[in-house]
Amino acid sequence: MSVLVHVNPLPAAGIGDLVSKNICTKALVLLAVFACATSASAQSVPNESIGTPEGSSSTLSASELAKEITNPVTSLWQLQLQSNNVELESGESLNALYFQPVLPVSLNDRMNLITRPVINLYERVPRLSATGGIEHTTAFGDMIVAQVLSPVGKEPWIFGAGVTWILPTAGSDLTGQGKWQLGPAIGGGYITNKFMIAALLQQWSSIGGDEDRPDTSQMNLLPLIYRYFGKGWSVGYSGSILADFKAPHDEAWTVPIGVSVGKIVMVGKLPMQVQFAYQHFAERPTGGPKWNVQLQVTPVIPRLINKPLFQ
Repeated sequence: MSVLVHVNPLPAAGIGDLVSKNICTKALVLLAVFACATSASAQSVPNESIGTPEGSSSTLSASELAKEITNPVTSLWQLQLQSNNVELESGESLNALYFQPVLPVSLNDRMNLITRPVINLYERVPRLSATGGIEHTTAFGDMIVAQVLSPVGKEPWIFGAGVTWILPTAGSDLTGQGKWQLGPAIGGGYITNKFMIAALLQQWSSIGGDEDRPDTSQMNLLPLIYRYFGKGWSVGYSGSILADFKAPHDEAWTVPIGVSVGKIVMVGKLPMQVQFAYQHFAERPTGGPKWNVQLQVTPVIPRLINKPLFQ
């Protein structure tokens, strides 16, 4: 599950090329290598240390794993890679790869602290060259870190609240906003073994950074609507609604309508979800995205911290 997405404005229409098969191939190869590496590491860790403090992931059914992976306040430790291939309004493209670990820690028997970084491993964006041709820039993007507190044992109701940061780690002006940003993160909903209806809202405002770059005020609303089926299958809504409050009203919103299909598989002893999604952007700024094809691989990994930090 993608809790956060890249929030930088997309390049204007007339810049770019068709989706790069080379980049897609590299992303798929990296996903495969990543899955094999995490699987190999799991072989050296006792199975009971994988999953939640209350039990190992090996005791969870495939359907229960599908539920926990999509749960925004899960107790499962996860590593996630997400590849995005976005076609812009002009028919040109943007490609990005994100590393999104989920790192919950029990503070005590009543409260969890859930840390969700989103590390932009690369973003490949088109740009106009000095001669008016098309070139591409590939660089790191800005990093997002959300930390929320969530009460334990309240299901079917779920809730979390905390803070979210955007860190100016981008390697290019085209792949980042150049601003330190801070704001609240709040989410909640209702989850059962059959479905989940929830949402996560994050708001960022600039608090420092490059004085030559524009200030920011932006929101990310992630609807979380999933239906769980047997044998680890899940189907859900896909896409994050973005709002840029510094933009003119008719340029402020990016609204995708998408669907995802996920399946739990085993790589050795390592449980992993493979998810494919398609998003069509019903509302977008000028030159913004038309559609996105997304591939996401989420291994569940051994917990590094099993006991509560405060007894």
